[in-house]
Amino acid sequence: MTTNLVLQGPQADHATLERLARLAGPAQGLTALGGHALRVDGVTFDPVLKAELDAAAFAAGVDATFIAAGRTLADFRLVAMDMDSTLITIECIDEIADMQGLKPQVAAITEAAMRGELDFSESLTRRVALLEGLDASALQRVYDERLRISMGGEAMLRAVQAAGLKTLLVSGGFTFFTDRLKPRLGLDHTHANTLEVVDGKLTGRVLGGIVDAEEKKRTVERVCAELGIAPAQAIVMGDGANDLKMMSVSGLSVAFRAKPVVREQADVALNFSGLDGLLNILS
Repeated sequence: MTTNLVLQGPQADHATLERLARLAGPAQGLTALGGHALRVDGVTFDPVLKAELDAAAFAAGVDATFIAAGRTLADFRLVAMDMDSTLITIECIDEIADMQGLKPQVAAITEAAMRGELDFSESLTRRVALLEGLDASALQRVYDERLRISMGGEAMLRAVQAAGLKTLLVSGGFTFFTDRLKPRLGLDHTHANTLEVVDGKLTGRVLGGIVDAEEKKRTVERVCAELGIAPAQAIVMGDGANDLKMMSVSGLSVAFRAKPVVREQADVALNFSGLDGLLNILS
């Protein structure tokens, strides 16, 4: 199969990109995509080549992506994103726990869940229980003081929205944050867990069903059905094991700063580039 190879990295110089391009063998041409990205046209794909290039690129701080020639944003109708550690830089529950002095305990559970070592629903229940009694104002503090959009996130969203794609933020995190990000970023759809608050304090419980891996997949499928499109017309971005099911039904799966189990299964791995690295791949 003949494909294109996109090489990009925020610190990569042209010489490094050209050196990596030569590893791909004979090509039909090279196209510069800005100062830190290069497209190698007409590469013959094979798994051995991919493994070698992935290793060399990773060592050089470069993201290497094989993509079918001619694929552009116009092939897609929806971008679905995980929130914590994907669209935003933090794990909200870890930062909320920090307000209780419990960040190390909660973060350890979060990490194990994201690596796929713990059932997500069970891990979330355990983590939320540790927040019992915390003043609900802590959520606003986390949003104001700690929540930041991931590198390239706003540029990526502006581009996909300009191209006419709809957007979905689907999170195992909390509606407190998705409800604020929706108008801020002009998102079309959001879905997340609701923390129970009584008398201004967290009860340590989640209201309703938990947004786990299966629910994330169902949400992507439901929004696609509402839009009258196939899941193959969706791009799905995530970082943790609980994103794999929704990524598996997509037309293009993107692992962003992801755990190894996710990088290995995704179509695209952005380990160094921002979320707007997607734009070079689908240019």
